[in-house]
Amino acid sequence: MMVFEQQPRESDKAFAAFSLYLSLGPQRSLAAVGEKLGKSEGLIERWSAKYDWPARVQAHAAHLAAAELAASEALSRANGVDWVKRQQEHREEEWQVRCELIEVARIAIARWKENAHRSGNLEGIARLLELASKLGRLASGMATDKTEVAAEETHTLRIEVQAALDKIYGQPLPGEVVEVEEVKPAVVPALPPPGSLAYGVAGNAAKAGGATIG
Repeated sequence: MMVFEQQPRESDKAFAAFSLYLSLGPQRSLAAVGEKLGKSEGLIERWSAKYDWPARVQAHAAHLAAAELAASEALSRANGVDWVKRQQEHREEEWQVRCELIEVARIAIARWKENAHRSGNLEGIARLLELASKLGRLASGMATDKTEVAAEETHTLRIEVQAALDKIYGQPLPGEVVEVEEVKPAVVPALPPPGSLAYGVAGNAAKAGGATIG
């Protein structure tokens, strides 16, 4: 039982007085209640003190605020669910139109194949297919901008090629700059002058190693 409802030992007259007091709003007063009911102000004061009218008014205000908040939250949730439903319906409608455009394009292509001269060129059919593709991408959440699509496909292809090259050859993609360790050329010692003793010793060592001194 709410405190602003009629209490077990509260008489009907006392509760009626409180109800009137509650309904008067911010400008309520005990004197106004007594005047409207034709009761003495002293009696109204005793009822107010006995049944704690101020606390009951505050409890009633808090109850209304909580109820209003709950209703507002429920409405927000309902609207949120409704928007999700509308978005889904819109996507389904876009997909349905996409399918219809594809079908129209197929019929047009079939007619063009039967008589290319009388059916005109394929420009109109291409526009139909382009629009159908865009609607299909919108409905399925895919990219619609050509630049965006090309970037996505290029990035994906590059990753796949890089992975394949790394797996098979362990090499980077063509055109990529790769840091390599610098290989210094071997230093060949100079031979002594021909005819010297040292030249003869070096020549014998070279012959033993399979080299020829010119």
